[in-house]
Amino acid sequence: MIIPVTKPFLPSKEEYIEYLKNIWERNWLTNNGPLVNELELKLKEYLHLKHLLYVSNGTIAIQLAIKALDLKGEIITTPFSYVATTSSIVWEGCTPVFVDIHPSTLNIDPAKIEEAITEKTSGIVATHVYGNLCDVEAIDRIAKKHNLKVIYDGAHAFGVKHNGRSVFEYFDISTTSFHATKLFHTIEGGAVFTKNPDNLKRMAFMRNFGHDGPEKFSELGINGKNCEFHAAMGLVNLKYIKEIITKRCVLSQYYKKKLKRLNISYPSIPEELEYNYAYFPVIFETEEQLLRSKKRIELSNILTRRYFYPSLNKLPYVNEKLLPISEDISRRVLCLPLYDSLTFSEIDMICRLLLRIQNYDL
Repeated sequence: MIIPVTKPFLPSKEEYIEYLKNIWERNWLTNNGPLVNELELKLKEYLHLKHLLYVSNGTIAIQLAIKALDLKGEIITTPFSYVATTSSIVWEGCTPVFVDIHPSTLNIDPAKIEEAITEKTSGIVATHVYGNLCDVEAIDRIAKKHNLKVIYDGAHAFGVKHNGRSVFEYFDISTTSFHATKLFHTIEGGAVFTKNPDNLKRMAFMRNFGHDGPEKFSELGINGKNCEFHAAMGLVNLKYIKEIITKRCVLSQYYKKKLKRLNISYPSIPEELEYNYAYFPVIFETEEQLLRSKKRIELSNILTRRYFYPSLNKLPYVNEKLLPISEDISRRVLCLPLYDSLTFSEIDMICRLLLRIQNYDL
């Protein structure tokens, strides 16, 4: 038996097939179909947001946001994220300027942003790492002071609330991913969120090749649409999201109880944050301990992931810059298995192995 690092939630086949029957009856597979529209409506209701667009994936979401805000030149961003955060900036012809992260939250450190701003800086792209909210108030002050646009990569942040508000409410545009590895997924998919109707309108045209009617084009566009089959999965999965998050919370707390004797630490999550438990990252004291633990538990068919390694300032297509905190954390952080169907007995086995490895090394 293999214990994967993550496992997608799947509803019953019968629930999903009910939606598929209607697709066959309508013969409407894509191009802003009724299920896509229904999913957008249900997501707005669940998240208590006025505006969002369902798109093909989380990477396209970031690219649309950059294009809609007309970002050019340099964009300040985090080195501690999935590669799509950086690659989207480069893909859109902009230059990522990395700022180191805060050692406890693992998010971009606002205290280091201003010194990276130049006359070429047009925006900030920050990630809510592992669903942990960035210091949005500090970033807001900096952005207003220097007239910068802000995009939040919220790929890990579905369902997270700060003081009762969805984290997707913050700033010019927020994005997320609905990839199969996420706690809420539509197999493939993503979304963009904005409070600005003009931004929404531009991105709505952009995701459909720039079409403003069958024979008119108002924007440079791309194929960022999503289909009825993916929307159907999202509509079914959304019914279960509250219990999925609750279960992941219980499992995460159980992990911490079982690992309390292990010499590890965790990212700092503010008490006022309504967290989603998207991942279970642990930070080892040294990279050597991480590698030894990872290798030995994988011999027992338990899969983990160095999420995120390497630090993105080490990518071959960016200007390399010394960022000691991100580089250090990326070498020492490991995500353990976490998904709603993970059992307590499986966690017991994982924790016993980790404790045995460390005790043996001591």
